[in-house]
Amino acid sequence: MQTVSAYILAYNEAEKIADAISSVLWADEIVVADSGSTDRTVEIAEKLGARVVQIPFCGFGDLRNKAVEQCRFDWIFSLDSDERCTPEVRDEILSILSAEPMRDAYLVPRRNYMMGRWIKGSGWYPNFRQPQLFRKGSLRYGNDPVHEGYELLTARKLGRLQSAIWQCPFRNLEEVIRKMNRYSSLGVPKLTNKRVSMWTALTHGLWSFIKHYVFKRGYRDGWAGFVIALGNFEGTFYRYAKRYEQAQNWSLPKSEPLHKP
Repeated sequence: MQTVSAYILAYNEAEKIADAISSVLWADEIVVADSGSTDRTVEIAEKLGARVVQIPFCGFGDLRNKAVEQCRFDWIFSLDSDERCTPEVRDEILSILSAEPMRDAYLVPRRNYMMGRWIKGSGWYPNFRQPQLFRKGSLRYGNDPVHEGYELLTARKLGRLQSAIWQCPFRNLEEVIRKMNRYSSLGVPKLTNKRVSMWTALTHGLWSFIKHYVFKRGYRDGWAGFVIALGNFEGTFYRYAKRYEQAQNWSLPKSEPLHKP
């Protein structure tokens, strides 16, 4: 049987980190890549037996590459703090690794839970991010600050697991807004060489809403689907609007000191 390192990214995730770690206690080691949490994230992680490493946040691509460097075993299983490995995924992974795997990297489907329901549309089921199971040395993440890509360092084709992990991306609507604001700011550098306007921001935002609510059938998910589409509108709109603001470099109007006449 080949050995597995599970790594989890975390920043102020005291309410989620225990469930994430508990879902990968079957791994040979658990590495929590923390970026200076100020809540109880580190304390909780260490109590559950995880090895916590501090990595300053310089974008998600850089963070993931440095987290992988901290992993000591043959295979890497990547989990975010809002994700949960399921028994079915655990069993499928262990079955794959019990023999000589045919692939060096595998995509893992995700099933999302939001606003009290499992999401069926909105492009959220099944959805995938970068390969979450891969042989160490077979993959490298891009240096994008957010929505980071990846490069396969193997000639073998990408595999795909059949079973899905869970993702619980938002505890509440406040977190939706907070994440939208953070991710829209992180996405601004991707627009550095593009000419944008407020009309650009509006049209891209509207298209993002329509894509998720209509074409990806977010309407099937009731108000949760509407919130997902609206969040995509806001994230896209503000990403372009922040880039436009950056390019304009507005300054406040000057005012003279006022004294008694």
